[in-house]
Amino acid sequence: MTTLSISTINTFYGTSHILHGVSIEVRDGELVSILGRNGAGKTSLLRSITGINPPRTGSIRFGNTDITHLKSHQRAHLGISYVPQGRQIIPDITVAENIRVALLGVDKKANKVPDIVFDYFPALAELVHRKGGVLSGGQQQQLAIARALVQEPKLLLLDEPTEGLQPSVVEEIQQIIGRIHSENGCSILLVEQNLDFVRDVTKRFAIMENGRILTQGDIGGLDEKVIHGHLLV
Repeated sequence: MTTLSISTINTFYGTSHILHGVSIEVRDGELVSILGRNGAGKTSLLRSITGINPPRTGSIRFGNTDITHLKSHQRAHLGISYVPQGRQIIPDITVAENIRVALLGVDKKANKVPDIVFDYFPALAELVHRKGGVLSGGQQQQLAIARALVQEPKLLLLDEPTEGLQPSVVEEIQQIIGRIHSENGCSILLVEQNLDFVRDVTKRFAIMENGRILTQGDIGGLDEKVIHGHLLV
């Protein structure tokens, strides 16, 4: 079964043609990485999936539902959660309030932070009343993933989850993503530049360049020839 099926989408920012005939699938319970140099179109692909910048042509299916023309909140209600690049924590409200906002986004209410947050992110238990803007980068990334997780996603989109984090924190984020994938059974589409991280957590990859998918396959095919040809500057 297929969680996400993207067929020949073309996405524009105004008159600028950003994605050119992109097609890719994420199967049920699969973890797939999207790789590429800066400006390759990786974030634009995630924004097309979420409906922030929907494609002008082509189609996006989520399970059996055509979501090509749905609004972002409608896609979220179906089970698509997005952790954006840069985390985009709301800085002037607390950790608990950031999570409540995420719950409201899918019409869920909670008088307290759901227990699943502290199960996956025990460090946040002592930070629930601290404002998001004063958290460290690693703590903000944990909060960003927690916000997505409380929405109970069937598909989790992660944009550069290790960006700007020190190696020990990267390892922690890797373990958390692995747990979410194995314990919750959700499919994950991951944009990432850290090749070691990609090799450790994913089974399949795709490489983008100039808004196109150049190649895709099992992670074993991400060899030195492919890396030097398509990823290194």
